Amino acid sequence: MPRSIRALAACALLSSVAACVVAPQPAPAPRPSPQQIADQRLRQVDGRIDNLGRRIDNRVNQGYYPPPQGGALHHRLDVIRQEAHDMAAQHGGGLSSEEQRVLNQELDNAAHAIGE
Repeated sequence: MPRSIRALAACALLSSVAACVVAPQPAPAPRPSPQQIADQRLRQVDGRIDNLGRRIDNRVNQGYYPPPQGGALHHRLDVIRQEAHDMAAQHGGGLSSEEQRVLNQELDNAAHAIGE
């Protein structure tokens, strides 16, 4: 009988140890560096400028406004793109969140002029 008690105690101890084993957790995904985030902000601004440029071309082609007006709107986008790249050059190639906000406000105004 004492042998069976010891066997039961050993089984209980073994099962409690087995319950303590924790499955390994996957490593968290690496977070992007601040420079990668800043670069992504610049790419987002550039992408938005590209989209607005295509909209200008479509509107000129559809006759919504004459080519000279389309050219003036393209010039406005070129100035905003140059501002974005000037800002980015000051920070090693990317934009801060505040700079992106200011540029997006300018792009909002340009989009309104294009005719959203």
